[in-house]
Amino acid sequence: MSPSFRLGLFLMTTLSLLAACVFLVGREQLKFGSNYRVRSEFDSVSGLNDGADVRVGGIREGTVQSIVLPNRPDGKVTVSMDLSKETQAIVRQDSVASIQSAGLLGDKYVDISFGSVDAGKLKGGEKIASEPPLDVADLFHKANQLLDTGQGVLENIMGATDNLNLITGKINTGHGTIGKLINDSTLYQQASASVTSLHDDADAMKSNFLLRGFFKDRGYANPAEVKEHAVAQLPAQSPTKSFQYDPTKLFDKPDSAKLKNSKSLNVVGQYLQSEKFGLVVITASTGRTGDSVKERVLSEARGFVVRKYLVENYSLDDTRMKTRGLGKSPTAKEAGSIEILVYASAPAVPAKTSAKK
Repeated sequence: MSPSFRLGLFLMTTLSLLAACVFLVGREQLKFGSNYRVRSEFDSVSGLNDGADVRVGGIREGTVQSIVLPNRPDGKVTVSMDLSKETQAIVRQDSVASIQSAGLLGDKYVDISFGSVDAGKLKGGEKIASEPPLDVADLFHKANQLLDTGQGVLENIMGATDNLNLITGKINTGHGTIGKLINDSTLYQQASASVTSLHDDADAMKSNFLLRGFFKDRGYANPAEVKEHAVAQLPAQSPTKSFQYDPTKLFDKPDSAKLKNSKSLNVVGQYLQSEKFGLVVITASTGRTGDSVKERVLSEARGFVVRKYLVENYSLDDTRMKTRGLGKSPTAKEAGSIEILVYASAPAVPAKTSAKK
């Protein structure tokens, strides 16, 4: 192989490599016609430089070609960008350019959002909308303003605390109406007695009102009839027989006294009709939660309807059939219980007194 041939081969190889490198670099820089240009205007480019990345959907698809200052003080900075033609399918006329930062203090780049399907395509040279860049200095300034405002609020709270301490001190020394009420035991006793009396009256009125409404809605007797056969406590002796029922299976709703499974009480009626007994007490409880007055009313109503069913459907001495509404009980089951206690003799038990009217 002659020296001339080898020299020519070397030059051709070198030129080929150089051309390939120029092509690759040019392609990377979006040269050789594989790009189109768009521009956008900003009030401030906030540290953006020529050659910065342009990203579409977070992917680098172009570069910043030039940044031009405005000709007038009220103008905007124009940023020209070259984008890959592959982005023309997603970058549209309603796309928005914004200057972002790679990290809190990183390099600046331009991010272009996707356009809408109905918007027109970009052919090159168009201007797209922009968003003002986020300035870290502005963030620090706003944070300082918030801190100043918080300091003012704290000072106001401290002032209010001092005033509250002054008022509390006067109350403790007996100054003013509140101070006299707190420090004078006579006034306290009179006020306490009045509140207790008012509470008793209100409770009696509330109970009577709830009973009346409860039975009116369900078509049962009035409250006086419910309490007619109620007893205040159980006999001291132990019952000879007892029947227990789950209220959820016996009544139609958790807050109702309407029977839905009355046939389950037939075993009690048949037993009482065939056996001699001295006294029967139907006790009812409603669980551990709820309003005390309403739960007591519900338990009394349930005992009443169970007694009424047994008396009306079986030949029983109704004077020996009593009820006892326990209401809410800390030891009761979650849904309460219905228990029918049968006593061999007829022990004396105190009747339940009706509420004040």
